[in-house]
Amino acid sequence: MRERLTARVLLLDPEGRILLMKGRLPSNPDAPGAWFTVGGGVEPGETLAEAALREIREETGFSCASVGPVLWEGEQIHHDRKGRPVRVREHFMVARCARGEPAREGWQALEREFVDDIRWWTPAELAACAEPVFPPDLAGRLAEVLARETSSEVSDRFSACSSTRA
Repeated sequence: MRERLTARVLLLDPEGRILLMKGRLPSNPDAPGAWFTVGGGVEPGETLAEAALREIREETGFSCASVGPVLWEGEQIHHDRKGRPVRVREHFMVARCARGEPAREGWQALEREFVDDIRWWTPAELAACAEPVFPPDLAGRLAEVLARETSSEVSDRFSACSSTRA
C-alpha cells in the first residue's frame, strides 16, 4: 500500500481563531464536505516544519508563520481516484500567523476542484459546529492547545510576523 506523509496545521491567528478548509475527498466527490486543517503532503527532502510552512503559503497566501513541534500523530486509509488504498500518516502541529483573509491563488488544481470553503473559526464556533470536522476531536484538542499557551508565548510567536502576507 502506498503511504503519504502529511503535515497538518492548526493555524491560529492572534485571537486564537483557527483556519479551516471545507472540502470533499477525490475518491468520493459527491459526498458532503468536512472541515479540516490546513496542510498536506510532505515533499521529498522536506522536514515536517518546512512542509507545514509551504502548505500554509500555498493554501492561504500567508508567507509569515511560526510553526511549533508535532503535537500528535494520526493515521488513516484514504483511496485515490482509482480506488487504490493510501495510508495517510498525519503529523499535527500548531502554527501562528497574523490575522487576515486567506488567498486561493496558490491552490493546486485538486484543491480548486474539491475545496469548497476556507474560513476562520473561534473555539466556541468550532465546538458548536454541526457539520463534520476532521479530526473529530479537533475542538477539544484546540481548547487544550490554547489553555497550555501563556499570553507571553503567544506574543513572542507573533512578534516575528507583523503582516499577513509578504
